[in-house]
Amino acid sequence: MEITESLKQDLQSAPDWFHKSIAILPRKENFIHAAGNLKYQVWDRANAKNIVVLIHGTGAHKKWWDPIAPLINEDFTVIAPDLPGMGESDHRNAYNFEEFSEALIAIINQEKIVSNFQKIYLVGHSLGGHVAGFMASEFPDLFHGVIMIDSPIRPPTYDYDKHQSTGPLRRIKYYPDKVSIIERFRLMPPQDCENGWYLRYIAEHSVFDVEEGWRWRFDDKLFATLRRLNNYEFKFQCPALFVAGGKSLLLESKIMKYIREAFKDSMAVEVIEDAAHHVPLDSPLELISLINDYLRQWEEKK
Repeated sequence: MEITESLKQDLQSAPDWFHKSIAILPRKENFIHAAGNLKYQVWDRANAKNIVVLIHGTGAHKKWWDPIAPLINEDFTVIAPDLPGMGESDHRNAYNFEEFSEALIAIINQEKIVSNFQKIYLVGHSLGGHVAGFMASEFPDLFHGVIMIDSPIRPPTYDYDKHQSTGPLRRIKYYPDKVSIIERFRLMPPQDCENGWYLRYIAEHSVFDVEEGWRWRFDDKLFATLRRLNNYEFKFQCPALFVAGGKSLLLESKIMKYIREAFKDSMAVEVIEDAAHHVPLDSPLELISLINDYLRQWEEKK
C-alpha cells in the first residue's frame, strides 16, 4: 500500500529515523497454502548470513515492523509475516499455535533458509512472543535464539477457562469511509501511546475496503476460536530474552514473578522503563538496541 497524502500529513511529526526506515521497501511475497494463503515481506541484506523473523501480536500485522526491521543489524535478513487470519493472510476456520507454527515453517521453507544452513532467530510481540516461544520449545534444533516482548508466560496450571480476552467481542462492523474507521483505531489491550505517528502508520495498514464498506483486516473469529496453550510448559534450549515494558501491567504481576523464577537459568529479562505493553510503538529505538545487542552476543558465542 502506498502512503496516501493524508498519511503523509499525519507523519509530519515523525522523527527522521522513522521516515528513513519506512522508505526502505521490503520484498513482498505470498505463500500459496491449502489452508489459506500467507503474506509476508522480506528485507534482503546483501551480506546477511542469518535470519530474523518478526512476529506480530493478536489482530496486528506485518506492517507493525516496517519502522523497526530496517534498523536490525545488517548481518541479518529480516522476515515479517502476517499470521493466519491477520493482515493480508487469508482467514481460516479456527486458530491455534500449531497452525501458526506450521505457517511460519512453510514460509521458512519457501525462502530456503534451512537448506542454505542459515541460523534463525525469532522475535515476537505479545501473541507473537507466545508463538516464538512455542516454536523454540517445539523445534529446538531449528531456532538459535528467541526474544519475547511483553508476552505473559503463564504457569502450565493456569486456568484459561477463567481467562478474559482483551480482544473485540462483537462481529466486524463496516464503516462508510476510511476516515471513519481510522478514527476508531485503538490499541488492545488499551493504553496511551505518545508516538501518534507510529499509531497512524499501522492504522493505515489495518483496514481495507470491501463491498459492504471499510473493515478491519483481522478475522473477528480469531478472538473466539484461538486455542490457548493450556497445560503447556515453555522450554528453551536456545538463548532466550524476555523484554518487559516498565509501564506494562505485566511487570509487577504474579506472572512476571513466575517468569523470573521459572526461567532464571534459561532466559534473560530486560525492562524498557518508558514502555507499556506495546513496546515496539512506545520505545522503538530502545527495543531495536536491545535486539541488536542480544543478536550480537548470541552470534559471538556460536
